[in-house]
Amino acid sequence: MGRVAELAGVSVRTLHHYDRIGLVRPSARTSAGYRAYRAGDVERLREVLAYRRLGFGLREVAELVDDASTDAVAHLHRLRGLLLERRERADAMVAAIDREIEARAKGLRVTPEEQMEVLGARLYDAIGGAYPATRRTEPRIAAQIWDALGDARTVLNVGAGTGSYEPADREVTAVEPSAVMRAQRPAGSAPCVAAAAESLPFGDHSFDVAMAVSTVHHWRDPMAGLREMRRVARRVVVLTFDTDEPGWQDRFWLTRDYLPEFAAVLSGFPSLAGMAGAIGARAEPVPVPWDCADGLFEAYWRRPEAYLEDRVRRAMSVWTRVGPEAEQRAVRSLGDDLCSGRWAERNGELAGLDTADLGLRLLVA
Repeated sequence: MGRVAELAGVSVRTLHHYDRIGLVRPSARTSAGYRAYRAGDVERLREVLAYRRLGFGLREVAELVDDASTDAVAHLHRLRGLLLERRERADAMVAAIDREIEARAKGLRVTPEEQMEVLGARLYDAIGGAYPATRRTEPRIAAQIWDALGDARTVLNVGAGTGSYEPADREVTAVEPSAVMRAQRPAGSAPCVAAAAESLPFGDHSFDVAMAVSTVHHWRDPMAGLREMRRVARRVVVLTFDTDEPGWQDRFWLTRDYLPEFAAVLSGFPSLAGMAGAIGARAEPVPVPWDCADGLFEAYWRRPEAYLEDRVRRAMSVWTRVGPEAEQRAVRSLGDDLCSGRWAERNGELAGLDTADLGLRLLVA
């Protein structure tokens, strides 16, 4: 144990604590009866310490390293993405600071927008490192998306992120503008092109179908991106959100009771009818299972305690968009209502539901 502590740069006391809480337990014994670490134990310790140094709490680290779907290589990809995120955000902040120093030295006015650039990179670069922890393919949603692909053999995945929902039995090409997200794509996944939806670097009708999953609301110009998808593919499949229905923000208790700012986040988002019209699509409801494996914003509608966890919220762009004050207020109010039983009183009927229609829609053209 002393040798491992020296190699890892931690104290023996820390290793004892990890052993006591079951985070990293040495699985061997020396001839003298002392605890010893096998190669697998050291590998796990490496992952635990790496996540700790990236700021994850012990409970979050335990959930990450105990994820049965993630092997050592997947952990390395995840850690690499997290580190790239920090490096890119730091580089962006340094560049913004240098620009402001230069402007002020010249006596130029610095706009509020330019001042805020010091805070770092784009939205996906800010949240992308958290995606692998909770954002996974939900099989039931995937089945609906893949069924909509029909007999297509060549598929373009626009705004592909880390590759969730990419069908394994088709020839897929991915498009993703964020370096952080691209870095976290698993080994062996589809080739990924650095490009934006609004300007796809492909010829007309290059693919059988173009798909986009939970990404259109992040595009600078959603309608332009949809038209580009229509141009490069013979068919289009898009998972998006319906804001056409009056009172749509009240469908979900979280936005109705705790986060009214959500409505403003989507205030400039195109209507579902407008998006469908742009690509000649029909709209299908996409029910969200109560135990949804993909940690999208609506995923925990029957598991409200999850929204109190920082690691869960960090993989949802909504919280970044509404800002820290709204987030803290919403989390505090929800926590109070869960403790008092008020949430259960308001939403008791949800306990008997297996799925919920919370506004997710699949556009199929």
